[in-house]
Amino acid sequence: MAQGLVLLTVKIWYNKWVKMRENVLISKLTTMRLGGRARYVAEVTNLPELKEAYDFLRERKLPVFVLGDGANTIGRDEGFGGVLILNRMRGIEVVEETSDDVFVRAMGGENWDEFVEFCSERGYSGIECLAAIPGTVGAAPVQNIGAYGQEIAQTIDHVEAYDSREDEMVVIGRDEMKMSYRSTIFNTGADAGRYFITAVTFRLENDGWMEPPFYASLQKYLDENGISDYSPSSLARAVRAVRAAKLPDPKVEASAGSFFKNVYLSDDEAELARERGLKVYDKPDGRHMINAGYLIEQAGLKGARLHGFYVSDKAALILINENAKSYADLAAAREEIVETVFDKFGFRLEQEPVEIVAK
Repeated sequence: MAQGLVLLTVKIWYNKWVKMRENVLISKLTTMRLGGRARYVAEVTNLPELKEAYDFLRERKLPVFVLGDGANTIGRDEGFGGVLILNRMRGIEVVEETSDDVFVRAMGGENWDEFVEFCSERGYSGIECLAAIPGTVGAAPVQNIGAYGQEIAQTIDHVEAYDSREDEMVVIGRDEMKMSYRSTIFNTGADAGRYFITAVTFRLENDGWMEPPFYASLQKYLDENGISDYSPSSLARAVRAVRAAKLPDPKVEASAGSFFKNVYLSDDEAELARERGLKVYDKPDGRHMINAGYLIEQAGLKGARLHGFYVSDKAALILINENAKSYADLAAAREEIVETVFDKFGFRLEQEPVEIVAK
């Protein structure tokens, strides 16, 4: 054995209900495959287990971080000296249905794309264009996910959550979540990390169809394949095909998904950007946006290899971990991209994936 090498074994044990593991590599739990060891990892499948996990960390005065499937999440080399709680609560039910609307409740540990399939195959409209986004139902409200013209904020009705500050279950309505682009009370401000989302209820359209024109790449796919069926199930399948053609499968290629947030502009900034020949999208809500991947591509970085990372040649917004081993490699690649884009266009990109740190 090499001098100074320390081997840590993963110990698995149970408290009264909850399954606990010690010394678990975060790189094994996240799709970017970076990160040192977590001191404890708890897998919760029901409320008693969740309560026990929080009692455990309170007794030991340990920090906590809630993790779903590990997408959109970055581990650091130093690991995490607290408790990672993995949401493994499962179950989907239709709680109310009328001729116009349907309320569907999903537990937080459900796979997001499987939930989209459940709804779209039944003709429920509102989240079909969010197909193939990696992660869990419980993580979706945290980041206010959106794609191809739909955002979860348009359909979410309320969440059920454990309030770790007050040690009680609460119901939080959509308006209380303060949902904006990739931001909610769950990941921003004083309440970030306070709530563990156990279930989400959505209000969807019953037998509703989206109407064209659709987001450019989706419309192009529909046109090229002669698809005029805009039912939820048809659009969900089309979105999966579009995403599969340009976005790596994190199970095959290590990636955290979209790595940078898109850039939103004021009216004056949008006008100046257009004068410079940049592509600016006008959103239905009046906002103006420049796609971060477009800026990275225009900066000449599409297909670049930086510090063990590969800027995807299919979608420049994606960073693929080819052989990087440390968070320092990621930080160096990120900095190079950010500075190059800023020097060329004057826009400073912001990282989208969250990092596993004490809050």
